[in-house]
Amino acid sequence: MRCVGFSTGALARGDFRRALQMLADKNTCAVELSALRQEELVPLLDELEHLDLGAFDYVSFHAPSSMERSFEQTALRLLERVASRKWPIIVHPDAMFMPPEWARLGNCLCIENMDKRKPIGQTAKDLTKIFALLPHASLCFDIGHARQIDPTMSEASSILHHFGGRIRQLHVSEVNSKSQHGPLSIESILTFQRVSHLVPANVPMILESRVEESAIDDEIQNALDALNTERLLVSAGD
Repeated sequence: MRCVGFSTGALARGDFRRALQMLADKNTCAVELSALRQEELVPLLDELEHLDLGAFDYVSFHAPSSMERSFEQTALRLLERVASRKWPIIVHPDAMFMPPEWARLGNCLCIENMDKRKPIGQTAKDLTKIFALLPHASLCFDIGHARQIDPTMSEASSILHHFGGRIRQLHVSEVNSKSQHGPLSIESILTFQRVSHLVPANVPMILESRVEESAIDDEIQNALDALNTERLLVSAGD
């Protein structure tokens, strides 16, 4: 079974300790530690040594989704501490003012495809330019972003065909027209299934759905259903 977990930022915005408590008795083997705002970066890094992450086979770290230009070099120095742990570091393309500088993170750098709010990073063409500058970076494929950009999933298919071998992590949630992450609906599950056969089966899945603690297990099952190729094949044969 695919390794599945949650983003701490999705479960408890700005409160990673609370998010980890919510996951303590859940059937998860992955977690993404999120510092989505630049003021959250230092407090999270300072606590890394004290966090009990032993229950997780896979741990990643989400860098601030936006930051001031003057903070970029500071962020890079701080994120090098994460890279020393060999954790994937999820980065939004538009947060990089000087992309070549981010090569300092080596193969820990993991670029995420973007939603419609952002000026770059939504398409396979955009990602081709980014990976030309950062050839050692991997891809965090956000299937919810891809669906928002193109509900036919043609762009998602293009990204998966071009960069399937670069994918190191998945982001899964429903992304609405306001670019807000929410629980998966039947419509999004069925739409994701159209490209599920293109998604590498061994890639960890991080859910960004904003759900209550009582809904975590159900949301995990919905996400597994959305990317379950066997279920798609069975349904097609019925």
